[in-house]
Amino acid sequence: MRNDLIRVLVVGVVLTAMVAFCSSSSQAQSSGETLFKTKCAACHGADGKGEVPMGKKLGARNLSSAEVQGQSDAQLTEVVTKGKNKMPAYDGKLTKEQIGELVAQIRELGKKH
Repeated sequence: MRNDLIRVLVVGVVLTAMVAFCSSSSQAQSSGETLFKTKCAACHGADGKGEVPMGKKLGARNLSSAEVQGQSDAQLTEVVTKGKNKMPAYDGKLTKEQIGELVAQIRELGKKH
């Protein structure tokens, strides 16, 4: 009887941990999506391709392109942090965690290409 109780408790702890992990992963993704929509989509478009009026005017890069997706996470982080050409720098405007979430969202755009 005691062993059954221990098994139930262990299963409960494992299930709780799995649910917490899954919800934190989806929160980061939805946070990255939200950040992208508020900080990037005006120029890069919701799909990241830059085919919106402002993106065309500024020459925004297609974030799902092989060229952009071929960059390392460190390179993408640097561009988001320091800016590049007409793209503004987000250092001091976003946390390192938020910039990481944006880089993860850029990777997701590459998967939809």
